Amino acid sequence: VVFTAGGTEAANLAIRGLALANPRGRHLVTVPTEHPAVLETIAALGRLHGFEITVLPVSDTGLVDPAAVADALRPDSTLVSVALGNNEIGTVQPVAEIAAAARAVGALSHSDAVQALGQVPVDFAALGVDALTCSAHKLSGPKGVGAALIRRQLPREPLIYGGGQERGSRSGTENVAGIVGFAAAVGRVLPERAAQREALRASRDRLIARVAEAWPDARLTGDPEQRLPGHVSWVFPGVSGESILVALDAAGISASSGSACAAGHDEPSPALLALGIEPSLAQTALRLTFHEPLDADTEDRVLATLLGELRR
Repeated sequence: VVFTAGGTEAANLAIRGLALANPRGRHLVTVPTEHPAVLETIAALGRLHGFEITVLPVSDTGLVDPAAVADALRPDSTLVSVALGNNEIGTVQPVAEIAAAARAVGALSHSDAVQALGQVPVDFAALGVDALTCSAHKLSGPKGVGAALIRRQLPREPLIYGGGQERGSRSGTENVAGIVGFAAAVGRVLPERAAQREALRASRDRLIARVAEAWPDARLTGDPEQRLPGHVSWVFPGVSGESILVALDAAGISASSGSACAAGHDEPSPALLALGIEPSLAQTALRLTFHEPLDADTEDRVLATLLGELRR
């Protein structure tokens, strides 16, 4: 376990660190719905170190076929990176099957579990990946601290050089307060959320069904079944996504038009475009995430505000 300054640094360490320290070849495999922390790291390896990159297509619900991953792997494939749970569309990928396909040809595998931690079971051994990355703030822990879990025997090239802290993987004085806060969140919040998982799914499915009934034009993005329990996202043809966000915010409801990391950008989400959604429709995206089951009053308030703005 290597502690970092967040999920982004953890992903950089896992992907870049393993790829550069394991000179099996110069070929990387990923999917277009990945977080920028993954896609930009992989792009930099191509730009600066000559890696060839294969970006596999996903279905219209965001799933990648493990058989397609297996077909894309080559004798010189170094690493496959596919997130466990997508932050924008909520789709949960078959990571264990993807890791098995990589292992069968001698390639390494990484999974970004930042959004999945606390939403679905995250078992490093059961997933079979060589590296897994996560962040404290998704468990209501402190911001600015994350972790990379990397198989013990694997060499990795550090991002930061110096005094050799974190067993040489990340030099610099450790953020002890942040790490303790991370541990506290894992110990306290993770069991609570695991116990609420079925109730979260029920809240999610009820909200999806009520929106579909009241507004048939709404299109759910992501997979309806292989999905994070506390995650719903739609696009609304002909409606301004920004106006929906403003109306929800005025009602005290925090929402997003996609990735929180893309706030302030006007370009349509690459993840939504990868599902085959037209750019103009992708601009209408709305994402709601919740870590506790919604009570009836909250659910009604969210629905009334959303439908009221859609009708307006």
